[in-house]
Amino acid sequence: METPFTDVLLVTANVGSMFDNVGEIQSEWLREFYMTVHNYKPQFIALHLQEVGGKDYMVNMGHAEDFFWSIERSEEMKDFDRVCIYVDNQFHAENSFTVRTTGNHSEQFTSAATRWRRVHINVQRWFPLLLDSRRGLDLVNVHLFHDASNLIACNSSPSIYSANRKNALRHVINRISDSSYTPLPFFLFGDFNFRLDTLSLVQHLSTSADVQTVKDGSNEVEKIICEEKDNDHKVVLHIEAKLFSYLHAAVFREDNGKALLKYDKEVAAFHDVIREEEILFPPSYPYSEDYTKPTQYMNTRCPSWCDRVLMSHSAHEFIHKRDDGEESVVYNTLGPTVCMGDHKPIFLFFALKTNGH
Repeated sequence: METPFTDVLLVTANVGSMFDNVGEIQSEWLREFYMTVHNYKPQFIALHLQEVGGKDYMVNMGHAEDFFWSIERSEEMKDFDRVCIYVDNQFHAENSFTVRTTGNHSEQFTSAATRWRRVHINVQRWFPLLLDSRRGLDLVNVHLFHDASNLIACNSSPSIYSANRKNALRHVINRISDSSYTPLPFFLFGDFNFRLDTLSLVQHLSTSADVQTVKDGSNEVEKIICEEKDNDHKVVLHIEAKLFSYLHAAVFREDNGKALLKYDKEVAAFHDVIREEEILFPPSYPYSEDYTKPTQYMNTRCPSWCDRVLMSHSAHEFIHKRDDGEESVVYNTLGPTVCMGDHKPIFLFFALKTNGH
């Protein structure tokens, strides 16, 4: 008897630091990925990767291809009989090279500037039981601009970086929702580089502190230092271009950082066209790249939920949610207690409605 639903696993992972530390991180990364596949037993997997090859991608692209083949040929993936891997390995064409990879795996049907890749899933091939087989799904791998300087991010609310990401993401959504084509349900998952509203957050964290701004010889701000007002004058918060050191950093992990979600505002501008499952996991970036400190954040950036799985409202309608209280949709990190690099991969597992549902 045919099952009325297809279990789907969507995974996004910025793997730049994994390729920069292949020997230390890759085996654990793969083990956690395979364990997630084993635990949820999806029939379709889409894996979106960003920063493939790491900082020295011209040297590491050979390692990248070995990495892809190791997944495809692994014992854990043997039940998947259909595979499509899209790799941009034209790293000499710097104006168009995206350092992203998208892989789709299907069982009985296995299943990366504004940098994005759109993969159209032919429903009749990958999901033959889907309700309307004339339609398709778009899976879009996104990697948006980062915050180049913590100090500049503190200048305004929203920051100039946030405004740039907003324009870039709106461009991507407009492209895949072009009215000259039949609109299709879509999933956007990747490294959006969404950051907390830094100015508002810093104002909150420094409410009871003395704030000092230190400038360099050219009168440019080079440090923001917040000290306690008592006699100890302990430094509570120290910010530089690539330093964000907060004395009480445990707040980013306590209750999965829930108290700070109110500063996660960037996706709100797109609620007219996209939605997201509830975030119940801690910020996905920037984790320590030291494999002995897998749950500790680096003090280079303010921890944020950079890596996300978003979807159009029409795509959300295809997600089946059980009425019996059993967990049917899981939105979480992959490898929460293992070093996965500076980004924790994020996954969305759900049951896709099929024929008759």
